[in-house]
Amino acid sequence: MKIVPSILAADYWRLGEQVAEAERGGAQRFHIDVMDGSFVPNFSLGLPIVEAMRRGTTLPLEVHLMIDRPERYTEAFIKAGGDLLILHQEATPQLHRALDQVQALGKAVGVGLNPGTPLGTIEDVVEELDLLLLMTVNPGFGGQKFITSVLSKLQRARALLRERAPACELEVDGGIDETTGPLALAAGADVLVAGTCIFAHAGGPAAGVRALREACARGVSAAL
Repeated sequence: MKIVPSILAADYWRLGEQVAEAERGGAQRFHIDVMDGSFVPNFSLGLPIVEAMRRGTTLPLEVHLMIDRPERYTEAFIKAGGDLLILHQEATPQLHRALDQVQALGKAVGVGLNPGTPLGTIEDVVEELDLLLLMTVNPGFGGQKFITSVLSKLQRARALLRERAPACELEVDGGIDETTGPLALAAGADVLVAGTCIFAHAGGPAAGVRALREACARGVSAAL
C-alpha cells in the first residue's frame, strides 16, 4: 500500500512546510492535480507548482493531467519535474500515441478513468501502463464524497491487471479517508491518493498520513 498526498487540499501559503510534514509522516510520493476549466469545471495548479515541488522534495511527483488533449503538455510537465504523468482516457482521441510520447521521454505513465467510464476503454493499452487510476469522485473539486459503486469496478480492474499487467499499480483518487481507504484496498487498490484527510487533519499532515495508514492496516487485519 502506498499513500500519496494530493496537494490540491494543502494550504498553499504553507505549501513547502506542509509537504515536508507529509513526507515526515511517511508519504511515498505526491499527487499534483492540473485542471484546465474545460475537461473539469475547475482551474488548479500548473507548471510553476510542479517546478516548486521538484525543488522542495526528493520524493516522486505524479502529475494528474485533468486537461483536454494532455499530449500537448506532457513534455513541459516532465521538464518541470514530473516523474509519473497520468492522462485521462476521456481527454484525448489518441491515447496510445499520448502514452508512447511520455514513455519516449523516459517517464512512467498512467491512465485515469472517471467514475462513469467503462473499464473496457483501456483494455487495448493496459500492457503499456505503469499505473491505472480509478476516480472515486467526479473530478474537479476536492472534498467530495466517495462513490461506492466504483468498488466493483476496482475489483474488475484488479482482476484485469493480475492477468495482463501485474506490475501496473492500481490507484484510487477521491473521497479517500480512514473509512473509505480500507474499502478501496479490500477491493484491489494498492495506491491511495488522499487530500483533505491528510492536509486538514487536526494534528497536521504528518499525523494525517499516519492516521490513514493505521486505519488501513486495521482494515486489512480485520479482513484476514
